[in-house]
Amino acid sequence: MGKYSQDAQQLLELVGGKENIAAVTHCITRMRFVLNDPSIADVKKIEAMKVVKGSFTQAGQFQVIIGNTVADFYNDFIAVSGIEGVSKDAAKSAAKKNQNPAQRAVAAIAEIFAPLIPAIIVGGLILGFRNCIDSLYLFENGTKTLCDLSQFWSGLDSFLWLIGEAVFHVGIPVGICWSVTRKMGTTQMLGIILGLTLVSSQLLNAYSMASTPASEIPFWDFGFFKVNMVGYQAQVIPAILAAFTLVYLEKFFKKITPQVVSMIIVPFCSLVLAVIIAHFVLGPIGWKIGSAISSVVYAGITGPVRVLFGAIFGFAYAPLVITGLHHMTNAVDLQLIADYQGTMLWPMIALSNIAQGSAVLGMIYLQKKDVDAQEVNVPACISCYLGVTEPAIFGVNLKHVFPFICGMIGSTCAAIVCTATGTTANAIGVGGIPGILSIQPQYMLTFAVSMVLAVVISFGLTVVVGKKKGLGKGTAQAEAEQITEAKAEENVPAAEECHSLKAVLDGEVIALKEVNDGVFSEGVMGDGLAIKPSNNTVYAPADGKITVVMEESKHACGLTLANGMELLIHVGIDTVDMNGDGFQYLIREGQQVKAGDPLIIFDRKKIEAAGHPDTTVFIITEEGNAKNIQIKTGMTAKAKETEVVAFD
Repeated sequence: MGKYSQDAQQLLELVGGKENIAAVTHCITRMRFVLNDPSIADVKKIEAMKVVKGSFTQAGQFQVIIGNTVADFYNDFIAVSGIEGVSKDAAKSAAKKNQNPAQRAVAAIAEIFAPLIPAIIVGGLILGFRNCIDSLYLFENGTKTLCDLSQFWSGLDSFLWLIGEAVFHVGIPVGICWSVTRKMGTTQMLGIILGLTLVSSQLLNAYSMASTPASEIPFWDFGFFKVNMVGYQAQVIPAILAAFTLVYLEKFFKKITPQVVSMIIVPFCSLVLAVIIAHFVLGPIGWKIGSAISSVVYAGITGPVRVLFGAIFGFAYAPLVITGLHHMTNAVDLQLIADYQGTMLWPMIALSNIAQGSAVLGMIYLQKKDVDAQEVNVPACISCYLGVTEPAIFGVNLKHVFPFICGMIGSTCAAIVCTATGTTANAIGVGGIPGILSIQPQYMLTFAVSMVLAVVISFGLTVVVGKKKGLGKGTAQAEAEQITEAKAEENVPAAEECHSLKAVLDGEVIALKEVNDGVFSEGVMGDGLAIKPSNNTVYAPADGKITVVMEESKHACGLTLANGMELLIHVGIDTVDMNGDGFQYLIREGQQVKAGDPLIIFDRKKIEAAGHPDTTVFIITEEGNAKNIQIKTGMTAKAKETEVVAFD
């Protein structure tokens, strides 16, 4: 019987027994269950177990936090349950069964947009900058913009539109069609061509649709019926629907077409039919939905239930951006300005942008130690605060879902105050924080109050929910906690007493503060040093016992010396993402090693190709009985020979 057999049996019963488990696996610190019926699991009793540190549900998986001994616990659980474990990818696939259609749809959208994020971020920053120089009337008593005063800024504004138009007018529909075909494994070039047909210069630009009279809209005349020649610039849903139509048409024709003529029949039939369906059916339906929404907005914003309308609009505007139909609100804004010398709709749009940006700000706070995430978070937040929400919504908030909802709630609260006070804007165009400059002077204070609500509520909710979901720790910290919290239950066999630790690698020895990682460089896990390696083999710094290994990633190990000192050797930064590719263990858990024994072999070229530094961290996570510890850095070390740590 294993050490955790009784706890494993208890957990098995509390999750609903073997018959309620569709799949089970584990990661660094958690058991990951895919349950047939998640409601059966007794969460309170599970969290009351001594061996359990907490639980939560994410992406269809019920995750039980065990800690560093999760591998041993998992083995005992498999033994007592008689269930065969699966890989993490298999568990994720099975977990989709626990997601409702909306969750699966959002997940699919996130996957489609992932390759488009860099372009969306660039476009968002450019459009946000253009908003500042061509839409803010800051000069000559508020009558002129920077572009009005300077030919240079006017020329720059015009030039930057070349990129902005390419990203948002053309890039999004074309990119979506390409990404869908890529995701579904069909012909990507056909997807690109389909996308181009949605934004052709032959068509009426989608941005001009609201201001073009119906009689002036161009059309294709087929004799017995006509079809409007309307473009779908910046449109999301028509592009997604068209792309999936192309995918399934191509798969259908591949299935029924003889191989000898497949190269001709399949692309021709699938592309032509997809274009016809996109322009004859899917596009017009999208515009009908947009027109209906515009009518509701116009009636609601001026009626007796305006506060209720404000709440609904504040909550629904961000989802409207996903569809691309938010451009239809321009027609309502222009009509309100013409009839009432101002619009009460645009302030709510600006507040929604601010709320979504503040949700991203919450993610910046939660993921402050995650460098990769911040490369997306920070620019997305900036562009959102400048009025362009797509990078924030598609690049960050929809990816995690809960920030998107938190932003919607913050927007709702702000919109209620905004509509209750009748806050009105003189014009449209600046949709983020600078939007306060377009507000009529008598309403600037109420807009400022609404803006504070949008920021505080969206940011606060995102941080609270994110922490409950376990965010807030960087990858390195999670890994380090897994290793340093692990305690070997059995006694470490006696070894020759030592008073120094030798270098584990050849290379330059540097101080921890020079390591580009917040957890290690700040000494969160303990004092130590780092080595920029010139070889590819890690050696034992002293006699000891291997007490922690990471079987999947193989990029780190923990040793315990006879004096109780515990060491962490971590090869590279964020190399856990490589899933063991390029790493080879020469040791096993529980093995007694001598000073100079080889522990890990790693491939420096693979680490570099994966985009990670190969700087190896060497930390004393527990001092044991050692005293007067001295860390030696600022030198070139020779593995197994150079003394890097001395102690009594």
